This record gives sequence, C-alpha cells and structure tokens, in this order.
Amino acid sequence: MTEPTLAEDLLLLLFQPDSGTIAGENTLFYVLGGAVLADLALNEQVRTPSGSAKVAAVEGRPPADDILRSAWDYVAGKPRGVQTVLAAVGPPLRGPLLDRLVENGHIRRTSRKALGVFTTTSLSDGGTGRRAGLLGAVRGVLVDGAEPAPRIAALAALLYASGTLPQFDPEIPWTSAVVTRAEELKQGNWSAAAVAEAVTRTITATVVAIPPQ
Repeated sequence: MTEPTLAEDLLLLLFQPDSGTIAGENTLFYVLGGAVLADLALNEQVRTPSGSAKVAAVEGRPPADDILRSAWDYVAGKPRGVQTVLAAVGPPLRGPLLDRLVENGHIRRTSRKALGVFTTTSLSDGGTGRRAGLLGAVRGVLVDGAEPAPRIAALAALLYASGTLPQFDPEIPWTSAVVTRAEELKQGNWSAAAVAEAVTRTITATVVAIPPQ
C-alpha cells in the first residue's frame, strides 16, 4: 500500500465517526485542493515564485499519483493564482479520495435499501487506527507544543483554515492557546529547518486563500 496523499489524510481527519459525516462540506473542495497543493509543495513539485500569489509546476518533476498529477498538469503550462487553482482542481476531489479511504479500509461504506426503493449510504470508522494516529499527532502540535513534522504542520494549518477545528473539541480543546498556535501554523510560522522557504510560502498561500468560515 502506498503512502496516502495529504488530501486523503485530511479527508480522513474531517470524517466524524460519531455522526458518519464529513466536517466542512460547504467548502470542502477548497480545503482538499489546498491539501493537494501542499502535498506537491512538500514533494518539491510546485513552487510559489517569491513575492507572488501564484503557484507554478517544477519542470521535470511530475508526480506519479493520478490526483496529484492532475493538479500538477494544470499549473505546468503557466503559473496560476492559488485561488484559481483551488477552484479548478478542488471540486472533483471528494469522490475519488473517499473511494481510496474505503478501499484502504480506513472508512467503511455501507449501502442499504430504504422502503425497498431508495438506496442510502452510511459511513463508519474502518478500525485501522490511522485517523486516531493523525488526530493524536495534530493534537500534539496544537495542544502539547510538539515540534511539527512538515506533513502534520500542513494538516493542522489546513484544518484550522477550513473552519472545522472547533468540531474536534474536546479531543483538541478549542482554547485561545490552540487558536494562537493554529494561527501561527496557518501563517507559515513552523520550523524553518523543517522545510524550504519556497515550500512554506506555497502552503501559507494555500491556506490563506481558503475563505474563512
């Protein structure tokens, strides 16, 4: 099994096992599109030119993953504004990302007939423990002050930018200290030694472009 993309992990975190729903559905495409851009930035496959709000593909570094490749192809022709990229690549992401989570066992999808006519689908936790592990890592950064790995810092920043972080209380308490830490991550204030400046710029531009909730 290949390592999940950042967008897969983000969607898994946004999945709420108690209700079987996904938090932040109204602007989910912005957030998932942001995760795709962040993943490309972490893999040094896209860059944000200094002083620019645009994102450009790094020539000769196309990703192997189909979902990431689609976004890379979109910016390969010319640099494009982050907002434009999110609006273009984000809307189709939910379905295939959810399919991957189901195929890998992280989410269980059950279909049944209602009134013998209508088919209803419900989602539940797959029991792999990945969601709990991701949530624990994000909590460690936001609550316990742990030094974030780049991937976890990006997840925490995207969760905060999505406006869904209050829904994780009490697992991640919605306190002023957590808000302050999340805001720092959103603005790119996380271990300069962990990532190159260009990567930080790309992720920061991405999460800032997500409309506030």
